[in-house]
Amino acid sequence: MTGDWDLAEDCVQDAVERALAHWPRDGVPDNPAAWLTTTAHRRALDVLRRRRTEAGKLRELTALATFDERSAGTGPDPDPHGEVYRDDRLRLLFTCCHPALPLAGQVALTLKTVAGLSTREIARAFLVSEATMGQRLLRTRTKIANTGITFRVPEPHRLAERTAGVLAVVYLVFNEGYAVTEGEGTRDDLAAEAVRLAGLVAQLLPEDDEVQGLRALLLLQHARRAARTDAAGELVPMEEQDRSRWDHRLVAAGLASLATARATRRPPGSYRLQAEIAAQHATAPEAAETDWARVVAAYHALLEIQPSPVVALNRAVALGFRDGPEAGLDALAEVEGAGRLADYHLLPAVRADLLRRAGRNEEAAAAYREALDLVRTAAERRFLERRVREIVARS
Repeated sequence: MTGDWDLAEDCVQDAVERALAHWPRDGVPDNPAAWLTTTAHRRALDVLRRRRTEAGKLRELTALATFDERSAGTGPDPDPHGEVYRDDRLRLLFTCCHPALPLAGQVALTLKTVAGLSTREIARAFLVSEATMGQRLLRTRTKIANTGITFRVPEPHRLAERTAGVLAVVYLVFNEGYAVTEGEGTRDDLAAEAVRLAGLVAQLLPEDDEVQGLRALLLLQHARRAARTDAAGELVPMEEQDRSRWDHRLVAAGLASLATARATRRPPGSYRLQAEIAAQHATAPEAAETDWARVVAAYHALLEIQPSPVVALNRAVALGFRDGPEAGLDALAEVEGAGRLADYHLLPAVRADLLRRAGRNEEAAAAYREALDLVRTAAERRFLERRVREIVARS
């Protein structure tokens, strides 16, 4: 409504502040969301009227006129597509992933505004510096302001042009919950919210194979959450996990979504290929029975359509399990030679694990210490330190 991203955020924050002051005294209103929206709407009206007096900018006059027309009723217009989205956050995701913005900008801005991730967390998800991500967000906001991009809830027939951005946001929110980039352990609340949103998108677009592939991937990953830490809260790598603690209800649901994606007979995209990999792990009775040939084949296909250094790193791990640690180290050398993961702690951590399994203990300990210099989460730090102690004890 305002045509001004910063103003909209400020007014919502002001409304929340007022709610914190009034609700404990007056009670929570029957419709809290409407109360917040109307309060923010009135605050925006006040600000825009002042701006009109001070500067008389055409854009703000137009926005104010729109507000005045709507304020003749009971407040902001109701969502005309509420029966389609059925969820506030899902509606916001599709609204913010505007096709006039570059995909990276859509995703970063939506992660910041809707998902509530910090600039630092978003930067790590994109493997860039915090300063670089800050500039990217600034450029995106500037483009919105300068080009007059209008944010509206998209009509159902316009969903396809926004789906890639929405899926990327849900995927990255899950990743931040599944393996936080800073601090302690995991954030099950974020991961569970991403799983919920993936399910809602799948209901909205049931015949989209990438939508179903993403839902399958998140369910299969989330199914392992109880086994990823031991009783003391320490990380347990997948090959050492007690698979009886996996949530087999979620595994079954994930495999069902994967079957739906396969039934479309479309060439697999990145989310479906990742789901295929997760399915190999989920259906193996024991770690030793994992079909590493299929896992490697899926990584090869994924690297063709998504030539990411992280995908190449994961393929090196899979090659190490299929063909032995030395083969994994050869593949890892190619990743290191590209120099795109210089500050990524999992690069030396993977090298350390391959060296450990190859019996090259002294080199492995040095690589683990290199990873320790880069790691940012306490749980991963303790895991790496434990590996170092194990190697030193054997030497």
